Amino acid sequence: MSEIVFRTGEATVLAAEGQYTDAMPEVLIGSVRGPVGQAFASMMGQVQGHTRMFVVRDINQLVRPATMMTTKATIHTAEYVELLGGVVQAATGDAIVDCIIEGILPRDGLDELCMIIMIWLDPRCPEDPNLDRKDLYRTNYEATKLAIARALKGEPTVDELIANRRTVRHYALEGVLDDEA
Repeated sequence: MSEIVFRTGEATVLAAEGQYTDAMPEVLIGSVRGPVGQAFASMMGQVQGHTRMFVVRDINQLVRPATMMTTKATIHTAEYVELLGGVVQAATGDAIVDCIIEGILPRDGLDELCMIIMIWLDPRCPEDPNLDRKDLYRTNYEATKLAIARALKGEPTVDELIANRRTVRHYALEGVLDDEA
């Protein structure tokens, strides 16, 4: 395996109609001996409102490469933590293992790598009496696999970004910017 020093990836998978289960993980993958390993080790302490935890598939099933997950939204309730450390963590762990099975992550040298995954879990999820946990699993599983694959493939490439500069626009800019010539 050639050394992976610092790779980044992200993906968005949208929720089913009427759900707040959009998943938008951001992934950092790299050598335990490099800047990613240093960042990973520095995450061992907790920061109020942004729980950090190893990704485990279930009890006694820590994934490889060692992966730390944290939230992009501030945690205010035990119900949020339950979803994060339950359905979302399981989906993330399953996606990582499936990336190994499918050859997206290199099997050789996994203990030389580590990952940090920032998770988006909408604060409305734990308050939603109609929350579809299957959809929460689906979006996080699919988005995590896609983000890891994009990180390792270097996607989008600079050429893709340049080619799409005028055709792809952030959704929040609708009505904000005039169409460019």
